[in-house]
Amino acid sequence: MCKGLAALPHSCLERAKEIKIKLGILLQKPDSAIDLVIPYNEKPEKPVKTQKPSLNEALQWRESLDKLLHSNYGLASFKSFLMSEFSEENLEFWIACEEYKKIKCPIKMAEKAKQIYEEFIQTEAPKEVNIDHFTKAITMKNLVEPSLNSFDVAQKRIHALMEKDSLPRFVRSEFYQEFIK
Repeated sequence: MCKGLAALPHSCLERAKEIKIKLGILLQKPDSAIDLVIPYNEKPEKPVKTQKPSLNEALQWRESLDKLLHSNYGLASFKSFLMSEFSEENLEFWIACEEYKKIKCPIKMAEKAKQIYEEFIQTEAPKEVNIDHFTKAITMKNLVEPSLNSFDVAQKRIHALMEKDSLPRFVRSEFYQEFIK
């Protein structure tokens, strides 16, 4: 559908420019976002078939957040744990960034960047993640011209926060203890 700028019809290029301009304005004036709405069609998540991990795999999760995040069962358990604590926004942001990196179409990339910004980054966002001012400023600057790396700095900060804070709580939780019995 969207193979690259050379293959895009003229109206598609115009739409991409329009999105870029609106995203730039949004990043400068987040309070006036109501007139800058760009529709985002979110697809419902497909249930992931998961197989219970081996004891060895589950034991590795306490040593490596990445191993936990790359295990379907571990990710689902970690998310359930964070939801039980009402603190799933960091994981949801991390997942959104991973999905964002898979986008090839510039238009879809700009739409997803806007959605991630509005949901997780902007001040008073519904699921605002806790990143420092410097990281937020870098991310906002990167979003003027969205690329696959636009959220890298913020995603790394959130990964480090989950590794330092959320993972140790998860490992002490009943959610995790069930795996290693």
